[in-house]
Amino acid sequence: MYPIDLSGKKGIVFGVANDRSIAWAISKLLAESGARLAFTYQNERLKDRVDKLAGTLDGAITLECDASNDDQIANVFDEVKSEFGEISFLIHSIAFANKDDLQGNFSDTGREGFRLALEISAFSLLPLVKHAAPLMSDGGSILTMTFDASQKVYPGYNIMGTAKAALEHEVRQLASEFGESNIRVNAISAGPLDTLAARGISGFLDMKKVHAEKSPLNRNINAEEVAKTALFLCSDMSSGITGAIIPVDAGYHIMAV
Repeated sequence: MYPIDLSGKKGIVFGVANDRSIAWAISKLLAESGARLAFTYQNERLKDRVDKLAGTLDGAITLECDASNDDQIANVFDEVKSEFGEISFLIHSIAFANKDDLQGNFSDTGREGFRLALEISAFSLLPLVKHAAPLMSDGGSILTMTFDASQKVYPGYNIMGTAKAALEHEVRQLASEFGESNIRVNAISAGPLDTLAARGISGFLDMKKVHAEKSPLNRNINAEEVAKTALFLCSDMSSGITGAIIPVDAGYHIMAV
């Protein structure tokens, strides 16, 4: 167990797709530190996969939730309230864009592709926070996942970079809005990791190679490093941090490359 103790704390995780998901690495460490978790799955196709992972953790529950469906979102939080009473943290690790919109000319992005990427990857945070806040009567921590493409041009990222830029602004807006309720809202900007989603990014291996060569630590990061940062941000040890974008990228973000 890590020195941060989350015994008695409860939280909900959106975005676990498989055992290589960043959200799963975070979830395992939160559970190892004593937290009890609720997981959502998008549809029946993913249910068995998420159920299997959740089954390895004590007291975890799973709930269906398509982040584009307001009724399902409301139902998830009703069920979490019934099962947990209150929660202390929420992890938002949801992102999606059509594969065709992650390559080619950015100016070719269609209206529907733009809307879809922004709705799933950025807008989805808003209703989750709105529903979570009433279950955080003693304050809490909201954490989402972003990437350096919010600020810079990365080949193969296109519309997702725009979505991450919107997401980061939401972090600041929400931190301001919910600060008086002692609810902190932050994001982790992780370096490239081998996830299922990363496989859909053209030139991903080249991206990893450049990060390892150019970052001050001369290497890539691993999922556990992201998870440890998430654990800190979900704990009372980060009580003075909100509205922040925390880079976990071996220092790559500081380099003029």
